[in-house]
Amino acid sequence: MKQNHNSRRINAQAREKLAQILLFEISDPALTLVTLTGVEVSVDKSVLRAYISCESERYEEVSAALARARGRVRSLLGRGLGWRVTPEIIWQIDTTVDEAERIERALQDIPPTMEIEKDDEGYPVDHSAEEA
Repeated sequence: MKQNHNSRRINAQAREKLAQILLFEISDPALTLVTLTGVEVSVDKSVLRAYISCESERYEEVSAALARARGRVRSLLGRGLGWRVTPEIIWQIDTTVDEAERIERALQDIPPTMEIEKDDEGYPVDHSAEEA
């Protein structure tokens, strides 16, 4: 979504209020250690897409807890924001942290063939031929 000053301000306002609601006003134990990573509000403010991050083994549990809390969160959000329209909330699990960890592990597991010195064309350099 293209962002301008107004949409960034609206997203920040919604993110702050939604984070406050999740942190202080929802007491579901399934929502502990859950991070709100981002919020996107549609231009007409009718839809709010909230990105949530958690451990990969808890995706289903957190999704179910967010679905249960959707009505209560929407009600509190509507009162807290004071907008003419209370946005419909769409929860989306943010997997970028998991992808970054997967890539980091892949980069740490360098195959032994990568450590062999190679010439300009990518062939292994044979130092034994140079010594003779």
